[in-house]
Amino acid sequence: MTACWGSTFFLIKDLLDRVPTVDFLAVRFLIAGTAMVLVAPRAIARLSRASRRHAIALGGLYGGAQILQTAGLAHTPASVSGFITGLYVVATPLFAAVILRTRITGFTWAAVALATSGLAVLTLDGLSIGYGEAITLVAALLYALHIVGLGAWSRPADALGMSILQVLVIAAICLVAALVSGEPGVVLPERTGDWMSIVYMALVAGAAALLAQTWAQAHLPPTRSAIIMSMEPVFAAFFAVLLGGEAVTSRMAIGGLMVLTAMLVVEAGPRRKIEGEVPHIAV
Repeated sequence: MTACWGSTFFLIKDLLDRVPTVDFLAVRFLIAGTAMVLVAPRAIARLSRASRRHAIALGGLYGGAQILQTAGLAHTPASVSGFITGLYVVATPLFAAVILRTRITGFTWAAVALATSGLAVLTLDGLSIGYGEAITLVAALLYALHIVGLGAWSRPADALGMSILQVLVIAAICLVAALVSGEPGVVLPERTGDWMSIVYMALVAGAAALLAQTWAQAHLPPTRSAIIMSMEPVFAAFFAVLLGGEAVTSRMAIGGLMVLTAMLVVEAGPRRKIEGEVPHIAV
């Protein structure tokens, strides 16, 4: 899932030269939601009322984070935005400790610190705090809440229905944002290649990836999930070099290795039940 997300960065960078960001998000998630409903039209109906509420809340968190992160990119360098967004690695265990009363071990905190440092080396080249940075930080907090919520509420049997409902909520939020952004209607891509990129990002990096995340987080505690997902910018750099023609830098290699090490540390390290088992809470 994280590799799929990382593969989209160089595609999005090219696409946004021709299609406004919020319009792209609306089209992407509308395609993803439509495809998922066609494949499994009764999946949402099989959800309990509580699961539907949870999916709507999670979709709202994710959709809001997408909009804020996109808006922040207009006011801050992409590298800084990537680092601040990656701070969900730090926020996730904090939220898990406060909301779920999850006890985080020192071993796990060390992996969090290593992942955060790796993200800084990989992406950061100067940091100033302004409007763009502030709303990007809010987006990172929303992503962290989404990870914690999935860890608490998702179950394997509900993964498909919850994923579809989340995508539909995200699509609705992005569509409203596109309609009120100033342009009349939604701007659609004109090139065949752009449509192919959007379909890939909708079906593979959108629908399939969110389904995988929802299912996987029924089996993983939020903190481990966040550290694994910190590999996203590493995969982004990998695909940018492999397919986007970018050159390998020492910062890219060192930062990527630090994040990869953090993921291996948290996976290979000792597991304590109080940390590793996240209670499923009903709201």
